[in-house]
Amino acid sequence: MDQQYGCPESEVSHYTSKQILEEIEINGDLSKPIWQKAERSPRFVDMVTGKPGMYNTEASVLWSKEFLYIGFWIEEPFVSATQTERDSIVFLENDIEVFIDGGNCYYELEINALNTIYEVFFIWRDAYKRGGKFDVAEFDVFNEKAMTFGGDYDRTGDSFWQGRHPRGLRWAFLNRDLEGLKTAVKVHGKINDDSTVDEGWEVEIAIPWKSLEWLANGRSLPPKEGDTWRIFLGRFQKLVTSGVEIQPHPAMVLSKHGVYDTHIPECFPFIHFTEQLL
Repeated sequence: MDQQYGCPESEVSHYTSKQILEEIEINGDLSKPIWQKAERSPRFVDMVTGKPGMYNTEASVLWSKEFLYIGFWIEEPFVSATQTERDSIVFLENDIEVFIDGGNCYYELEINALNTIYEVFFIWRDAYKRGGKFDVAEFDVFNEKAMTFGGDYDRTGDSFWQGRHPRGLRWAFLNRDLEGLKTAVKVHGKINDDSTVDEGWEVEIAIPWKSLEWLANGRSLPPKEGDTWRIFLGRFQKLVTSGVEIQPHPAMVLSKHGVYDTHIPECFPFIHFTEQLL
């Protein structure tokens, strides 16, 4: 792995997710006792530098036999969101993001403060073989929603065609959604109203384990004691000063990447699952 596009394991964050026996009602309210008992992550850091993020962001991960649960606490003084159509380019404004690595494939979920969802399923092009595992109808590369993708903010000069990741391109399937996904948002303040200062917003996510079959990569669904997954947890913040949008948007993550690119599974945090009950 090119040192520019990889993270030494010693520098990658670890989080242990405990099991729960009851299912959680997904309504965006993280004041529920179950979330208050869960271990909160440290404050998210700048994705490139690893310094504390400009706004506080924390997350918790829980699991049951049916669902993987993720909660985000997001500090934001002026909560805003405009996109309402599913699979809009949510990262053009403020959002939270979850990536789940599956070895030769990975999944991306983005959510804004209006609970608008964006989902993409990626398969590394070097793993997509004729007659192979991914050569099935649901991953038909001739579908109009199948694109090639080289990574974030790196298609310049010698990386224009392939991106900078050593594995090169991915197939991106924009029409692949996780069956049974549940998400909800709760805003603490007045969304799209800059006349007041807001506390921020919370996001609550439930992902059915049965929808992660393509990502299991030999692991049990649901997980067993000691199973480990690589799951990215992050947040992007659109900033406009003096009428000018700052680019790139500040990115805050659980574990730094060292470069401005979310699409590096080798940098995703280690999420360890224990059958110890919360």
